[in-house]
Amino acid sequence: MTNNPHHESAIQHVTGEAVYVADMLPTGQTLRGRVVYSPHAHARIVSYDLSEALKVEGVHDILDCKRIPGDNQLSVVNLDELCLADGVVHCVGQAMFLIAAETDEIAFEAEKLIRVEYELLDPILTIDEAMARGNRLEPPRRIEIGNVDDALKRCKHVLSGELKTGAQEHWYLETQAAVCVPGEDGEMTVYASSQSPTETQMVVAGVLGLPAHKVVCEVRRMGGGFGGKETQGNHVAAWAALLANATRKPVLLSLFRDDDQKITGKRHPFQSIYTIGFDDEGRIEAYMVDLHADVGIAADLSMAVLERAMFHAENAYYIPNVRITGHTWKTNLPSNTAFRGFGGPQGMAVIENAMDRVARYLKMDAAQVRFKNFYGIETRNETPYGQMVENNRLFTIWERIIASGNYFERRKEVENYNRSHTLYKRGLALTPVKFGISFTTSFLNQAGALVLIYRDGTVLVNHGGTEMGQGLHTKIRQIAALELGVPLEWVRINATNTSKVPNTSPTAASSGTDLNGMAVKNAVDKLKERLSPCAKMMLNEVCGSQTEGDITFKDGQVFFTHEPTHRVGFVELVKRAYIERISLHATGYYSTPGIQFDKDRGKGTPFHYFAFGMAIAEVEVDTLTGRSKTLRVDIVHDVGDSINPQIDMGQVTGAFIQGMGWCTTETIKRGSSGELLNHSPDTYKIPGIGDTPEIFNVELLPLAPNPKAIRKSKAVGEPPFMLSFAVWLAIKDAISAVGNHEQEPDFQLPANCEVVLLSMEKLKGNG
Repeated sequence: MTNNPHHESAIQHVTGEAVYVADMLPTGQTLRGRVVYSPHAHARIVSYDLSEALKVEGVHDILDCKRIPGDNQLSVVNLDELCLADGVVHCVGQAMFLIAAETDEIAFEAEKLIRVEYELLDPILTIDEAMARGNRLEPPRRIEIGNVDDALKRCKHVLSGELKTGAQEHWYLETQAAVCVPGEDGEMTVYASSQSPTETQMVVAGVLGLPAHKVVCEVRRMGGGFGGKETQGNHVAAWAALLANATRKPVLLSLFRDDDQKITGKRHPFQSIYTIGFDDEGRIEAYMVDLHADVGIAADLSMAVLERAMFHAENAYYIPNVRITGHTWKTNLPSNTAFRGFGGPQGMAVIENAMDRVARYLKMDAAQVRFKNFYGIETRNETPYGQMVENNRLFTIWERIIASGNYFERRKEVENYNRSHTLYKRGLALTPVKFGISFTTSFLNQAGALVLIYRDGTVLVNHGGTEMGQGLHTKIRQIAALELGVPLEWVRINATNTSKVPNTSPTAASSGTDLNGMAVKNAVDKLKERLSPCAKMMLNEVCGSQTEGDITFKDGQVFFTHEPTHRVGFVELVKRAYIERISLHATGYYSTPGIQFDKDRGKGTPFHYFAFGMAIAEVEVDTLTGRSKTLRVDIVHDVGDSINPQIDMGQVTGAFIQGMGWCTTETIKRGSSGELLNHSPDTYKIPGIGDTPEIFNVELLPLAPNPKAIRKSKAVGEPPFMLSFAVWLAIKDAISAVGNHEQEPDFQLPANCEVVLLSMEKLKGNG
């Protein structure tokens, strides 16, 4: 079947046969790499001594920044992040030295013998400190429509506030890892756990001082990425490559979990200040928000993250007068980076919290306030950046979820429960999502493919996307089979390899299937066009006539579209084509049309289309402990015509639960010197099975084809993450019930037990 097969590596995952980077040991001489990193947030390196560490038996080499043959640089764009510290360390976790040893244990022993003398410097550890010292990354960005200042003066009601949204650890099951194998003439092969093989290739080439054609990066699969391996997988690959180059032996560098969490960047923490103006009916007339992002020590992807936060600052709501200003602040923390949603959650959280405030202020149901402000179908559909919202599914989803989730009946039930219970309070919330699909960095919206047909009719597909468990390879396999008209089992997806498909874009922005699927289709179309004359010749031989017409490829056979009776097998066609010297391989390419954005004007069309979704969540909060429990969640999400409903359901549920973690339990704790305090699973709490909703209803919106993407589908990786705001605001609704909804709770994100308990105590007058 091609319409709903299981994940292409599911059996290997279950049996343990799936090969990850740490499973790759090219020879018995493969060395282990270790990163020695800074214990200080900001310090000058006065001196260091590697001599005793180098004497440890089994240590093959230890590198410092002076031993880098190429550029001491991990950023291919901003050139602001050193591969190894040079004179000064700028955060806890910054790489200083690299050890190559025969075992991990030997490397640990060697690390203990490295002597470093530091002169401590004053670090900047918070956004407030960075703002006070003017430590910006770049000047502010702005998006604006209408006249906010005049509109706010006319508004009958105006509320202002601040919201803090926290960092989040990616917590991929497979930590950052790479195996590097040196070859002849300076060549280097990199087996990486990376979402961006080409960028890994370029970073490795840069630190080794090699041209790109001497470095090959291959990615078979990742054990999760979530954005954390879009740029920062490059770091581990570069470190491993430096060690492999110095020792001329293969090197495996796989980070220990605690080190991974200390070294890598997180979701960007934001501090956001807003003002919202509205009328008696809850219609929003003006909205002004300043988004302040903590970028860490270097730019990484922070400007693109900020831009997407700004693009999604109004979420699903038409507001005629908007001013969105984005700020980036440098701190002495590891560079924050891409994370599922890529800034969208940080921008959306503010408007959703503000909407909730408006409803409480007016003593209205928050869902109804949201409904009144949805983007319209033909009017009230221009975004603050000037793009029109087309094929709006918000009202269709609203009708469906209100009915299936029994929202208004359950609202009454929650109110009745809260009137009769003191120790436990329940909350209910409905939140929407409108999420733009495309890279906001326009040139990344391109993809390539290489499709090979072998003489036995089997097909090998190479494309530029990477598999991180999300099912991309499965969908691409389906697309190739459907477009070529052959059984699914005839098609195999190859590991992503920069020597097969060059200049790949990262697998990110939820666009892996959209871009690579279209590139594969383009290659298949070329092959079908090439094979069609041979097919016509064979069909005419079969039927004994000279017929013309279009050729259909289907079910492993080919036939005239208007005359399906006479058929030729695809395998026979391929064999004949080979004899006739017809090329059986083709490259494919796709670039998303119509994408452009003027950063200076804050106007343009940054997205190819929008995905929509809605969630209802009901929670119960223990007023004595602040612990919350999710009782029920209902989701209706728009995926267009799903290529694989099973995989899409998995993405919706997985993204939602990961979003719940950010909204509730996942709290990053740092000490006064910038050190990460909770760097293991016993202290950093991602959701477990006991945190999932007791009742969990998920529906993919039916009969909603998307004309703008491959096979009328829609991207699904990131948009459902923000549906978790329903849980976050249901908790706020339960807190508000403590004070009979008369006061606005003190609230932030994540709403962990401490936040919830202190908020309730303030409402009781004990805070």
